[in-house]
Amino acid sequence: MHYLIISFTHKNTDISTREKLAFGSELEKESFLKKSVDCMYINEAVVLSTCNRVEVIVSTKDATRAKDTILKNFSSKSGLKFDELMSIADAYEDENAIFHLFSVASSIDSLVVGETQIAGQLKDAYKFAQSKGYCSLKLSRAINYSFKCAGVVRNETTLGTGSVSVSSTAVAKAKQIFTNPSEIEAVVVGAGEMSELCVKHLLKSGFKVILISRDIKKSTILASNIGGDIEVQPYSELETLLNTKQLLFTATSAPYPIIKKEMVYHCDEPRYWFDIAIPRDIEQIDIVGVSIFSVDDLKGIVDENMAFRAQKAKKAYKIVQEMTKTYFQWLNTLGVEPIIKGLFTKGDIIIDDKINDAIKKGYIESSQKENIDKLCHSILAKYLFETSKNLRILATKEESDTIFESVQNIFNIKIDEDTQDTNYKCNNS
Repeated sequence: MHYLIISFTHKNTDISTREKLAFGSELEKESFLKKSVDCMYINEAVVLSTCNRVEVIVSTKDATRAKDTILKNFSSKSGLKFDELMSIADAYEDENAIFHLFSVASSIDSLVVGETQIAGQLKDAYKFAQSKGYCSLKLSRAINYSFKCAGVVRNETTLGTGSVSVSSTAVAKAKQIFTNPSEIEAVVVGAGEMSELCVKHLLKSGFKVILISRDIKKSTILASNIGGDIEVQPYSELETLLNTKQLLFTATSAPYPIIKKEMVYHCDEPRYWFDIAIPRDIEQIDIVGVSIFSVDDLKGIVDENMAFRAQKAKKAYKIVQEMTKTYFQWLNTLGVEPIIKGLFTKGDIIIDDKINDAIKKGYIESSQKENIDKLCHSILAKYLFETSKNLRILATKEESDTIFESVQNIFNIKIDEDTQDTNYKCNNS
């Protein structure tokens, strides 16, 4: 079994490419997962789709074939050519895959290092794949351990302290533009998690907020829960607000642009719009006085964030590196127990067969069976004690996989991992 991650992020793809690769609905995500797992060499799969990354995490029997299959599925879904996707995709295998997964969960691979959303997004992606039957033992182990790693990074580096997210970065950029935020009404379109974070950061920075979404009940509840200077407007007022307010943030889950060029008029005052949705909510608009910032346009502030958090990130990478090593050691210790159990089971079978055969041939009385059975099993336990101890020690060594495979072949021990306990719960990170 191999781990494989196919990754498209802000590091290797532009926003227009990520829009085509992103998953707009759970139905689309489920269809992609089914198509991937249906091939014979992919065992499990999880899809992670956020504003900065689209990644597929799989356990596979053949990493090369799995990569080709996933990229073909992406090509079919997005309309992008297979060769183009092959040239830009980052592919991580085995230890590199686990290191990358732990880095993502710990938010040190994010556009905004230390952002607080990614662990929750990974958790949601995992729960979804698990609930649909596409994620079981192998990926559950890795993903749950990634949450453990994220917790260690958070506690030992304080990387996640403070308000760090794409939303907070966008608001920080707005504060650079508007030096008197108390005089500015900021329009926020959407009532999801990104919008909620955006509203909180705006209020904290002193802006007044106008909240608008297609579901006015949802936006009203959100405004009530947050409190502060928030005015809720019906969605029918969107076009008016676009042309009367200087500052706008949009973060809906719409699969297509909701703000189109025909909705925008010329105004005397400059306008600054932050589109932090993937796919983007604002289509290409070229009107004088309208500045549109997408997720990728926030790089300036992100670079400042990186410089500020460089030392903490350096320590975080060391933790992730150590946790990756520890994970595989732990995985090997899990792998050795079925082998030890297999050795004992084979011994038990031989003992039972030989005792029964001896009784049939009259070598021993049937009344002696229980005592002889106890004696034989105590001898077996004594004989395998050192072997079991040494195998457990070997489980912490790098060469353990080769040794365990040899032991299985020598003693003809068959292990079916899929029969082991798969009742995993999503741990808090």
